[in-house]
Amino acid sequence: MKLGEGVEAAIHCAATLASVEGNNTMPGAALAECFGLSPSYLLKHLNMLTAASILESVPGPAGGYRLARAAERITLLDIVLAVEGREPAFRCGEIRRNGPVKIDASAYVKPCGINAAMLKAERAYRAALAEVKLSDIVADYAAEGDPRSFAASCAFVARHQRPQKSSSTQPKQM
Repeated sequence: MKLGEGVEAAIHCAATLASVEGNNTMPGAALAECFGLSPSYLLKHLNMLTAASILESVPGPAGGYRLARAAERITLLDIVLAVEGREPAFRCGEIRRNGPVKIDASAYVKPCGINAAMLKAERAYRAALAEVKLSDIVADYAAEGDPRSFAASCAFVARHQRPQKSSSTQPKQM
């Protein structure tokens, strides 16, 4: 299974936004700069995260993005499903019925074993992603990442976050 590149960008952006203080925001252009991505490419993924209530978009000249809920309440599965959609990666087309010799549909009463195995793998994969919280990723990076990289990330966030006036939605910070 191959996930789109947008999943990586979405996870990195959400992890970066977990470091934004209080109800401050970070502009999409700064997030694109942070990861060397095209702003228009990244905007599409930020909009998907916003539609899934993972991010909150604040309009206006001092606006930007912030987490819509605490990082402890966002899983990697939440982000993957927001970007890739809820459909399973494998979709059985029942091609076993397409050969040159047509057999009555009653020969296919038992579900396709390949489909069953692939869906079982999908459930395991999703369960593993559901166990990993965004806050876990951020904490692991802070504890185990190269201190130079961590310091540079923190400095980037501090330089680019935008203070906001009070808001009804204030994600809890770690």
